[in-house]
Amino acid sequence: MLIVPEREIANLLTREASFDAVENVFAAMAAGDAYNFPVIREAIGHEDALYGFKGGFDGKGMTLGLKAGGYWPNNLEKRQLINHQSTVFLFDPDTGKVEAMVGGNYLTALRTAAASSVSIKHLARKDAKVLGMVGAGHQATFQLRAALEQRNFEKVIGWNYHPEMLPNIEKVANEAGVPFEAGPLEGMVEADVVISITSAFQATILVDHISPGTHIACMGTDTKGKQEVQAALLALATVFTDEVAQSITIGETQHAIAKGLIQESDVVQLGAVINGTTPGRTSDDEITMFDGTGVGLQDLAVAAAIVDLALAKGVAIEVDF
Repeated sequence: MLIVPEREIANLLTREASFDAVENVFAAMAAGDAYNFPVIREAIGHEDALYGFKGGFDGKGMTLGLKAGGYWPNNLEKRQLINHQSTVFLFDPDTGKVEAMVGGNYLTALRTAAASSVSIKHLARKDAKVLGMVGAGHQATFQLRAALEQRNFEKVIGWNYHPEMLPNIEKVANEAGVPFEAGPLEGMVEADVVISITSAFQATILVDHISPGTHIACMGTDTKGKQEVQAALLALATVFTDEVAQSITIGETQHAIAKGLIQESDVVQLGAVINGTTPGRTSDDEITMFDGTGVGLQDLAVAAAIVDLALAKGVAIEVDF
């Protein structure tokens, strides 16, 4: 078995490689060549932690495995560790034998950012100039770096529940040479693209905060009960997702469907747009929304790319298992 420790991931994995892996696996999912297993996600009753498993099989990329991990909200304050902790395990699809164990923290941050970035590439207006960020935590910095590579943004506007965290994303914008402004949620009406990356259980982005023609990437809702966007906004938008089954149960669409505002048939796989079998944006006034719930196949695709890079650079650890 090969082990690629967490400490090696940042030196191996690029945003470009993450983007390519995620875009390809979304396409494979929509074509029926890859599928995710049901998600297990539980509150363990200790440290307020959420723990679970995401897995799947990609018959085109021949990748089989799972990611184990979750969210420990006290980590940063108590232990100076990031709150999200995970590990990816890859198995040989021909024999079932374990092939690799890969550190999943930096991997998860990059693949989550890649998913929203893929949605911007395929769904945002080509002339998008203003990027809105709702959320300014650790993951928001990855989201912003990836998004800025997809359009010629001229300004970033940001909002966070805790304004003292906004310098996190201001720094990223400044490094990219893009002006940054902090403002109220109402100011998001100026944005052509909005990325929401919070852990909210109540809608933050309301109908009045979004203008016609905006693309919204909702990246924080991945658990039953979580919500970042007012349900009524989904009824006004064309809704895309990574996987429909996850979207309607633990993603942003769960609330709009529960209220009867949209139906499961209204939610479209982003991979179908990538494959050209379904249209994406059809007009400049259309509001598009990507519900990024985070699927196991994303993790497996990026982990497989990391293993290849680790072998090529001689940093993979081989153990007899």
